[in-house]
Amino acid sequence: MNILIRAAIPVILMAWTPCTFSQSASAAESPCPMHASHMGADAHHAVVESHGDQAMGFPHDKTTHHFRITEHGGAIEVTADDPKDSTNIETIRTHLAHIAQVFSEGDFSTPMFVHDSIPPGVTTMKLLKEKIHFAYQPLEGGGRVSVKSEDAVALAAIHDFLRFQITDHRTGDPLQVAAAQ
Repeated sequence: MNILIRAAIPVILMAWTPCTFSQSASAAESPCPMHASHMGADAHHAVVESHGDQAMGFPHDKTTHHFRITEHGGAIEVTADDPKDSTNIETIRTHLAHIAQVFSEGDFSTPMFVHDSIPPGVTTMKLLKEKIHFAYQPLEGGGRVSVKSEDAVALAAIHDFLRFQITDHRTGDPLQVAAAQ
C-alpha cells in the first residue's frame, strides 16, 4: 500500500470518530474540530427542554413524548412516566386539549417559543388551517392530539412539522410515514 495512503488513513478515521472528551472542555482545549457545533446542539436542546417545561406546564423529564407520522397526518402523544402521577397527567391533558384548539385556529406560538424558531411546516399549516383537523383525546396516563388532512400540501407540512419535532425533541420516533393498519 502506498505510504501516503497509509499515512492518511488514521487522519481520515480521526475525522470520522465522534468526540470523546469532557463536555466541559473549551473549544480551545478540545481535540475535536466539531466541538463548537456539538456544544451548540446541546445548548439548543437544553433551551428546547427548558422552554418546553415552561410552555407545557409539566416537566419533560417526568413525561414521554411521541410524534407519530401517519398516512393522513400524525399525532402528538404525551404520557406521564409514573401512571400514578395524577398532577402531571391532568396537566398533560389540559395542555394537549389547549394545543388542539389553538393549532386549529392557526396559532403555533407554543412550538415557536419552545424551539426558539418557526418550525418547518408551520407557515403552511397556518395558511391551510381550514384543511387540517386537530382532535384531542385522553390516553391512559396522558393524551394525544391527532392531526389529519386530505390536502396534499397540508399533509406535507404536517409531516415536516412532526419530523422536526421528532428530531428537535430527540424522541427517536420513526421519521417515515407509518404503514397503514
